[in-house]
Amino acid sequence: MIFETLMIIALCLLVVAIMCNLYRIVKGPSSADRVQALDSVGINIIAGIAVFSVFLHTHAFFDLILLIGILSFIGTAAFAKFLERGVVIERKR
Repeated sequence: MIFETLMIIALCLLVVAIMCNLYRIVKGPSSADRVQALDSVGINIIAGIAVFSVFLHTHAFFDLILLIGILSFIGTAAFAKFLERGVVIERKR
């Protein structure tokens, strides 16, 4: 009983954190702040899926956690490259 209550509280707190990050994505003063908030949303979604997986006593969501982590990393690396060089995909002629 207490374990399930703690899992639900953790999920609610993660939803609050995602909402705060969504506010930062919309109102961010710079694009770097927006990307950092988007990366934080990805991390919070991963944590939420992990908590939900523990709540359901299943390992079925571990592939989804890995997929979201990879996509979040690729997005952050692409934005870092864009900030450094001004383009994401370089075409050599």
